Amino acid sequence: MLSYDLDKMLYVIPADSHEPEKVREILRQHPEIKFVSLMGIDIGGHDTDEKIPVEEFIDDMEKFLENGVQTDGSSVVLPNIAKLNNAKVDIIPDSTVNWFVDHNFNYPDHETGLPVGTLRIPSSLVHNDSYRVGSRVILRDAIHNFNEDLMELLRENPYVFRYLDLDSVDEIEGIEVTAATELEFWVKTPDDDADREQLSTAQMLKEQYWKRTTGPVRTALEEVMVVLQKYGFNMEMGHKEVGGVKAKLGNSGNYDHVMEQLEIDWKFSSAIQAADNENQIKYVVRDIFRTYGLEVTFMAKPVEGVAGNGEHTHMGVAARLKDGRRVNLFSPADVENEFLSPVGFGALMGLLKNYDVVNPFVSSTNDSLNRLKPGYEAPVCTVTSLGHSAKMPSRNRTVLVGLVRQIGNTMATRFELRSPNPKSNTYLVLAASYMAMLDGIKEALEHSKTPAELEQSISKEYGEEDFYLEKDRMYRSEKDVFDEYTADERDEFFGRAPRTVWENLKAFDEHADKLAIFKRDDVMTDVTLDSYREAVRAQWATELHDRIIPDTMDFIRACSKAHDEMDCVDYDRHYWERIQRLRNYLGRDTLDKYCLLTRIKQALDSGRYNDASDMQIEMQEVVAELTRLYIIYKKNLF
Repeated sequence: MLSYDLDKMLYVIPADSHEPEKVREILRQHPEIKFVSLMGIDIGGHDTDEKIPVEEFIDDMEKFLENGVQTDGSSVVLPNIAKLNNAKVDIIPDSTVNWFVDHNFNYPDHETGLPVGTLRIPSSLVHNDSYRVGSRVILRDAIHNFNEDLMELLRENPYVFRYLDLDSVDEIEGIEVTAATELEFWVKTPDDDADREQLSTAQMLKEQYWKRTTGPVRTALEEVMVVLQKYGFNMEMGHKEVGGVKAKLGNSGNYDHVMEQLEIDWKFSSAIQAADNENQIKYVVRDIFRTYGLEVTFMAKPVEGVAGNGEHTHMGVAARLKDGRRVNLFSPADVENEFLSPVGFGALMGLLKNYDVVNPFVSSTNDSLNRLKPGYEAPVCTVTSLGHSAKMPSRNRTVLVGLVRQIGNTMATRFELRSPNPKSNTYLVLAASYMAMLDGIKEALEHSKTPAELEQSISKEYGEEDFYLEKDRMYRSEKDVFDEYTADERDEFFGRAPRTVWENLKAFDEHADKLAIFKRDDVMTDVTLDSYREAVRAQWATELHDRIIPDTMDFIRACSKAHDEMDCVDYDRHYWERIQRLRNYLGRDTLDKYCLLTRIKQALDSGRYNDASDMQIEMQEVVAELTRLYIIYKKNLF
């Protein structure tokens, strides 16, 4: 597909090359760049895209960089902020991060023969000239607050340097917050429906995991890796994930019935740059696979009954020293006998204790919660694993937050949050996570806790008092939490996981005291939190009302009678009667009783969200049972 000369294409204008004259020179050297787009990220994680002719941008660049472009509240998701009668929103370029070129591989420039490109500039959203809003701004302010407060905590609690690989705060020039994500996605040929049984069997047999790719999937994956390397993303690997079935070679010589799960990984960056990188990478992946007639989905759970798409998010903190060295503040000085420094233990404890209010930023869609169910290596419990000893790093894939360590490389120490998915708003996931970590670091250092004392705290038993962590919770387990605890034990020890978006959002009310961690120095104000909550509530209710319920109704209709009364057995009649009862209960109204789907819609229409949430859970259970029975029924028919 890519017959273009990749070495002649422009991919990025780095953060240190944003002087107007330098940008003008670069753009004039690349006439294939026809447009400029200012990319703002609203509270819902959606990015803006507008096509400004590059000539207009070049002629008036200083004005664009200072004042940006203007839109209105109906163009972005900022409920309770940009209202119909107060809707002015400006999109202001950010000169501190890399600017990426978005290539249209289907549209070659006649002059250069290279794909027409759009320079996408990550930007901030500004409401009423002063009130900065949106996801990028929240992350920027969260990291600024984290860095300043952590420096102050180190300065006020010098005991901590006994457990770090440096002597005093005077050696530190600044704090570096680093992050990276792992992107999983499903690839399929259009209009092919998934065979759940084949996919499930292939997953259990691990027939696809890390296997060699073939055909158009291989070519597209390799081209993606090559192009992303040109962007400077420092790609680490691309490979098959656990989900998928073997593609078929059709009579035409082309592969069809493609249904595969892939993963690509790249190296860490600063927090806000990492989120920007991920945004651009998704566009490149989708565009290149489409040129091969392949659809890409970043949904968390595109196929029920098989593995979903996760996006494990890695987070670390380092000190940049005045002599040019970098020291990982999570790593202990005694790496052979201690898992973490007091800073690292505090950060981990803060993330776990406050996860009730972090989770609404991580899992904010119906799709995300469909993935977080036992049995698919997706976390369902707020718990961590450290390892059986400091000398033997462990990778327990059943926990929410994993501790990643590498013997001999202290810079590798970091946390892996396993609950996000490719549709999670990474800007807000990182912002909320680091503010939660700061809360734990503050408590650990102000109580002068040692690594040994903090390991004892995080390893506390259920019902045991602690200086910071909650009494009636456990926070660490080296066990397989899916197999070695019952469902009731998991709920009791680690807290019951939310089953719907509404249950997740209710944490803002049920744990209102924990919201204070986000409000430090107005990183998130009450208005911001209310705006986010309303955005997520509206999305949940609308999707349930107008997409999930109609799709469920289509599924109910598809579960139609398939046997002939003159050529069937009692087994067939028995199962059809059970199926028909469920179909009627779910989707058929009578004069004296409404069906479950109608009752959910009525609850949503009247604002009875608790009732709608409870009935959504019931709907999922009944649909699962209907699916099971219909499979049994169809398998017995000739």
